[in-house]
Amino acid sequence: MLNELHIENIAVIERADIAFNAGLNVLTGETGAGKSIVIDAIGAVLGDRVSRELVRRGADKALVSASFDMTSEAEAFLRENDIDSDEELIVQRRISADGKSSCRVCGVPVSAVQLKELGALLVDIHGQNDGRQLTDERRHMEYLDRFGVLDESLKRYGETYERFVAVKKQIDDLRLDEEEKERLRDRLSYRIDELEKAALKDGEYDEISARLALLRNSEKLTEAIDNAYGLLYDGEENAVSMAQNAAYYAQRAAAIAPELEGSVKSINDAVFSLTDAAELLRDLRDSLDFSPEEFDRLETRLSLLNKLQRKYNTDEAGLIALLDESRTKLDELEGADESIARLEKELERERKACQAQALELSEKRREAAAKLRERIVAELRALSMPSVRFDVEFTPVENDEGFNARGCDTVRFLMSANAGEELGRISRIASGGELSRIMLAMKNVFAENDPVPTMIFDEIDTGVSGVAAQRVGEKLYSVSLGKQVMCVTHLPQIAAMADSHFVIAKSEHDGRTYTSVTPLDRDGRARELARLHGGDNITALTLASAEEQLNACEAYKKAL
Repeated sequence: MLNELHIENIAVIERADIAFNAGLNVLTGETGAGKSIVIDAIGAVLGDRVSRELVRRGADKALVSASFDMTSEAEAFLRENDIDSDEELIVQRRISADGKSSCRVCGVPVSAVQLKELGALLVDIHGQNDGRQLTDERRHMEYLDRFGVLDESLKRYGETYERFVAVKKQIDDLRLDEEEKERLRDRLSYRIDELEKAALKDGEYDEISARLALLRNSEKLTEAIDNAYGLLYDGEENAVSMAQNAAYYAQRAAAIAPELEGSVKSINDAVFSLTDAAELLRDLRDSLDFSPEEFDRLETRLSLLNKLQRKYNTDEAGLIALLDESRTKLDELEGADESIARLEKELERERKACQAQALELSEKRREAAAKLRERIVAELRALSMPSVRFDVEFTPVENDEGFNARGCDTVRFLMSANAGEELGRISRIASGGELSRIMLAMKNVFAENDPVPTMIFDEIDTGVSGVAAQRVGEKLYSVSLGKQVMCVTHLPQIAAMADSHFVIAKSEHDGRTYTSVTPLDRDGRARELARLHGGDNITALTLASAEEQLNACEAYKKAL
């Protein structure tokens, strides 16, 4: 769970340290006090997109740091990213005034993408507008698949569908019209003929370039080699002869003074080295038989290679690869009819595999839909929607194949909120408060298969009041028995169910706005509930009512 949150210079919050607890954590405060800023700070430290507007005016940078209990999923992430950690998981993000940010996990720098990946394993944030996602019918299948835990089936079907699409594309590519085929055949034939005539050889370009460099400097090179060879071996007073004479006299001296044997050996080794060097010079000199014809031939060859490289925008190795590729394409083009016949058989096999797996996936979805229908209705009736009906409508995919990338079904949720009403699209049937409760119900149902330990609800109470608000509070508390829950709310019915209650307050000092986050004791909670009920007019009666509400919530919790 999220244990501690440290905030510096985020919007109107100059500094705040919040110690969250297990169970239901509630944040209340006046509109505009900064409640959602706390949620934004948590989102930032979990990898959400940030901008410079998040940094408090006048500050160079902002900082958010959070500590979490370690989970097995987080441990796997740390191992995969080579990050060492103790039992506590520390996540940090700095945001500069120019909008740039840096992220660290247990002191190790990570990217925002990595941070978001880790954040998804730690916290599920339900924002104020998430309820509206229910009206997007394109997402209904996603919700159903999540509930049914169909990841493996979806992956298997997706791989089969990708193969089907790949084979279909191969056939479409081969089924060019005759004019296009002829144009492509001419282009490939011309390219192959041009490159084959060039008789390309790997490494030839570098060899020609090196040989031309020698030939261009052959006169200076010949003169230098001749001088060196003469001094070493061919001149009247050459180094080899002199070294040989030195060896002779040193040998005579060593006969008298044996300690000179080492010198004799060194001189003889020098004679051999000088002789080898002289032979190398001679051999190179003999290879420098310069002819204008060779120079012109090499210049012409290099010019041709340069022209082909510029034309096809590639190097020598690329030209050779292009020739092989062009031959392959021409062979495919010439044998297109045969290839199409072979691919059509393969396509039919993949089509049947897609159909079979799509039907299998559809059956699993229908089984999941029946369970989801029962669970959602039960949850919504517990949220003061006693007459609600909920259903999952399946319609077949309408295309030539009868399936697409998601299977053979289209899915949408239908509901009736009131007795006597027909089932209809959620976007046309549900009010804002009903959408909030439906999303809460779905979150509660999905949480059973979700390992994320912390859930955050930012104003889940939108459009909810009265008994419905009380039921939402009870449901949030029920969820918090298995997970850590945080909730930003304006409703006393929800705040009264809290295990930990924080008030967010805004004040002004020296022309600047400051926001504080304060944990409340029992008396503080009663005063805050009284404020939520009656505004600034807190009286003995409203305080007594708040106490009564707290007592009722405590009794409800004990009963659970």
